Amino acid sequence: MDIKKTAKETLANFAWWRDMITIIFGCTMVAVGFVFFINPYNIVPGGVYGAGIVLHNIFPKVQVGTFGYMFDIPLLITAIIIFGKQFGGRTLFAACITPGLMNIISALAYPSEEALHALDPAQLMGGAINLSDHLMLSCILGGTILGAGLGLVVRSNATTGGTDIVAMILNKYFHLPFSRGVLLADAGVVLAGLLVIGFGIGLEDGETGGWLLSLYSLICIFVSSRVIDYVIDGASYDKLLFIITKENDKMRDFIINDLERGATFLKAAGMYTQEEKEMIFLVVSRREVALVQRKLKSIDPRAFFVVTDAYDTYGEGFKAFPEGDSVLNE
Repeated sequence: MDIKKTAKETLANFAWWRDMITIIFGCTMVAVGFVFFINPYNIVPGGVYGAGIVLHNIFPKVQVGTFGYMFDIPLLITAIIIFGKQFGGRTLFAACITPGLMNIISALAYPSEEALHALDPAQLMGGAINLSDHLMLSCILGGTILGAGLGLVVRSNATTGGTDIVAMILNKYFHLPFSRGVLLADAGVVLAGLLVIGFGIGLEDGETGGWLLSLYSLICIFVSSRVIDYVIDGASYDKLLFIITKENDKMRDFIINDLERGATFLKAAGMYTQEEKEMIFLVVSRREVALVQRKLKSIDPRAFFVVTDAYDTYGEGFKAFPEGDSVLNE
C-alpha cells in the first residue's frame, strides 16, 4: 500500500510540475506575441493587455505590462472575494507572471528607454523584425503565438485572468452567458482602441494610427481564438456533457437561465444499485465547460460528470444544418 501511495504522490507531483512549466512557457509565448508582433503596431486584440496598449498611447512612459498589473490585480482580488476557493491558484499565478514577463522582454528588446516608451518597431531588436509594412503578417504571427500560449495555459487548468474574470462576474450577477461576456468585454476594448488610436481622442498631439488598425485587431482576435481552440481541442470546438446529480432542478435552472441553453434528461439506472435516475445530456462551447463544472461542484460535489468532444453540432445555438446533400460531398 505504501508503494502504491508513494507512486501516486510521485505521479501527482510530476503532473503538477509539468503543468506549472507549461503555464510558464505559455505565459512567455503570450508575452513574446505581444512584445514583438502586437504592441509595436498598436493592434488591440481585446483583453487587459489590449486595454494596456490603448492606455500606453495616452501615457507612453507606462508600459503595457504595467497596465496589465493595474487591471489584473483588482480583477484578481475581486474574483477571489466573489468565487473564493473556486478561483484557481494557477490562474492567479499565470495572471501575475504574464505582465512581468512582458515588461522584462520589452526592456531587453529595445535599445533605449526612449525607444521603449515609443514602442518603435524600427528599433525593436535592431529593426531585424520590423513589420510596419506587413501588418497582416504581424496580425497572423501575433495571433498565432498569442493563441498558442493561451491555449497551453488553459490546457493546464488556468487562464491569464483579464476579460475572463469580467465574464465570470457578469455571468454570476447578470446571468450573461460566459462567451457573450468575453465578447462584450473585448468589444469594449477594441472600441476604445478605435477611439484613441484610430481617431486620436485623448492624445495630446492628436496623431492617429488610422481606423483600419481596428480591422487588423479583429483579424488578430479571430486568429488567436482559432488557435486557442485548436491547441485545446484539436479540431473539436464543442463539448458533450453527461451529468448525473441529485440536484437536477438546480442544474436545470442554471442551464436554462445562466447558460441560456437547452438540455435533455435521459432515463438511466445504476448497474450496481439498479436505482433509476435521470442523466443530463448537454452540449456547450469549450469555454462554458468550466462554468458547468464550477456550478456542479458547488451544488453537488458527489455528482458524476463526463466531458467528451462533439465534433459536429447542428441545431439551435450551434451550426445550421447544411443545405441539400452538401454533407455527402465533403
